[in-house]
Amino acid sequence: MESNRQKKVARLIQKDLSDIFLYKSKNDYPGVMISITHVVVSKDFSLAKVYLSLFPEKNKKIIFQEIKNKQSLIKHELSIKLKNQMRKTPELLFFLDNSHEHYETINNILKGI
Repeated sequence: MESNRQKKVARLIQKDLSDIFLYKSKNDYPGVMISITHVVVSKDFSLAKVYLSLFPEKNKKIIFQEIKNKQSLIKHELSIKLKNQMRKTPELLFFLDNSHEHYETINNILKGI
């Protein structure tokens, strides 16, 4: 179970990463919407799992791989934003959030009943 501090740090990281990805999507990935669905922070605040949702679907895997390749740059940009709130910026692990596709699958199954 997450502590209140973990939840606050996760929300802070989510907000700041959203700003970073908003800027990146305008410049590096035009026409792509990058959303951070949720962030999970470890108990010692050394690791943050970031779940991303990408739209449109057609180049999803390529863009996700580019984001993973730029992970250290994104962490550096995040550390600049977090410098007054946190001593150390957690290591970022990016994951694709497939909950939307899961929702669509379940919805189609229920329509077929």
